[in-house]
Amino acid sequence: MLIDSNQIISMTEANQNFSKVVRQAEENGCVVIFKNNKPKFVLLDIEAMRIAMPESDDRLDKAAKKEINRAKWL
Repeated sequence: MLIDSNQIISMTEANQNFSKVVRQAEENGCVVIFKNNKPKFVLLDIEAMRIAMPESDDRLDKAAKKEINRAKWL
């Protein structure tokens, strides 16, 4: 798993300075919150997550699987 060091926030910092974490998510697209030195949560700016609506011939579950595969880097 590759995570940009600018996107890492500790759980303690997220609890104490949530507005700062939100600003970072807005700037970077997402923030990874670590708990016990392991990635545990992701705060994602919804504008950074541009999900394309499935085409008429594309089934919704197939489109969802594509999005899950696209987001596996998290």
